[in-house]
Amino acid sequence: MIQFLLNQELRSEHALDPNMTVLDYLRVHLGKTGTKEGCASGDCGACSVVVAELDTDAQGKESLRYRSLNSCLTFVSSLHGKQLISVEGLKHQGKLHSVQQALADCHGSQCGFCTPGFVMSLFALQKNSDAPDLHKAQEALAGNLCRCTGYRPILAAAEQSCCQAKPDQFDAAQAQTIERLKAIAPSETGELNSGDKRCLVPLTVADLADLYGSHPEARLLAGGTDLALEVTQFHKTLPVMIYVGNVAELKRIEHFDDRIEIGAATPLTDCYDALSAEYPDFGELLHRFASLQIRNQGTLGGNIGNASAIGDSPPLLIALGAQLVLRKGESTRTLKLEDYFIDYRITARQDSEFIERIIVPKARSHWAFRAYKVSKRLDDDISAVCAAFNLRIENGVIEQARVAFGGMAAIPKRARACEAALTDKPFNQATLEKACQALGEDFTPLSDFRASKEYRLLGAQNLLRKYFIELQTPHIETRVTAYV
Repeated sequence: MIQFLLNQELRSEHALDPNMTVLDYLRVHLGKTGTKEGCASGDCGACSVVVAELDTDAQGKESLRYRSLNSCLTFVSSLHGKQLISVEGLKHQGKLHSVQQALADCHGSQCGFCTPGFVMSLFALQKNSDAPDLHKAQEALAGNLCRCTGYRPILAAAEQSCCQAKPDQFDAAQAQTIERLKAIAPSETGELNSGDKRCLVPLTVADLADLYGSHPEARLLAGGTDLALEVTQFHKTLPVMIYVGNVAELKRIEHFDDRIEIGAATPLTDCYDALSAEYPDFGELLHRFASLQIRNQGTLGGNIGNASAIGDSPPLLIALGAQLVLRKGESTRTLKLEDYFIDYRITARQDSEFIERIIVPKARSHWAFRAYKVSKRLDDDISAVCAAFNLRIENGVIEQARVAFGGMAAIPKRARACEAALTDKPFNQATLEKACQALGEDFTPLSDFRASKEYRLLGAQNLLRKYFIELQTPHIETRVTAYV
């Protein structure tokens, strides 16, 4: 059985289809049709909902953390022990919530189909912001698309709802909600079982290892932003899933003198502070990683584990020399991330083995790390090319080089010929051009709807040139994202 709060109502589910998304649970199972289905792939934001979870700070103070999510990519099993807030829960005692009122006042809705998603994203923004900020508003709404109104009045509504925020029914009930969530906090492995399909929800990494050993055919579910597409887009059935989002050990971020260790199920939004503090370009790229709704769900381990050729984090992690800790049963092994990828969607992971954590070296002196993403849109888009450069330069000589790309091959991989052309060479234009030519030895990219093979290769070479220019003229301000 799993338990969660739907707005203020306690829900207990056991025999529910584990393949059911939160979107279908609301619309089909409960008849709450305020949440809309637009794309069923996490691109439009019409289905946005908010999930509240218990959060305890370093001083032990308890509060609620609100996150906007795409309900079309969220399986119901992931709600275990949390509060789901849908658009129906905002109106209170016959009055619109302040974010709903702001959209009405600012004329932020026309056809209204996308409006519930905007409302929920604004609700999360209001809960997580003390003051209006255009950048935060744009980030919060980047995953919501409007086809008819235009975004100026919606941004005006964001400003009004944050400037004129007043305590609402959720603030009034916060202490009670915290106690109710503590009362239903999972204490043992939960399960959804519809007879022919099941989803298991372990609480510890040891239980996860045992369950995965007993069910090697199971699909591991963390954020589900990629896995859910198999159900919503390809209409597949997932007979057995194991949801890892309630395993606390997999959501830890630990800092050591020389490294950061990040649990595989840590959401990308939680990875931001740790990674951006060491590597600002990593933080900038995470801002351009899909939408906030996706980053609230998607995990660093999942972005690695699905072995996509265009995943944004692997090239950066490879350039930094990151490692994976893989676990099977009670045994663990450490593997260089670059050795994890073997071929398209094929990895070195064994049956019943899973990524436990990612080890990222901390920034070191004399190393210059930069990352770049080429995409058609600034926000909420997939890379055509993702590049990461990490050179150790002393006295004008490149002593070590780590160069990695995504979108240039069947896997994220290092550019070995390019690295050889750079290593032990002077940091100058002649070295640069030889390294650019060497990229043609490293990669034979494909053409697709994102970019042609010629564009990809030229783009990769130009990103290396851009890197050199930035290091030579550090006063020039650049952006991590380019455009096709």
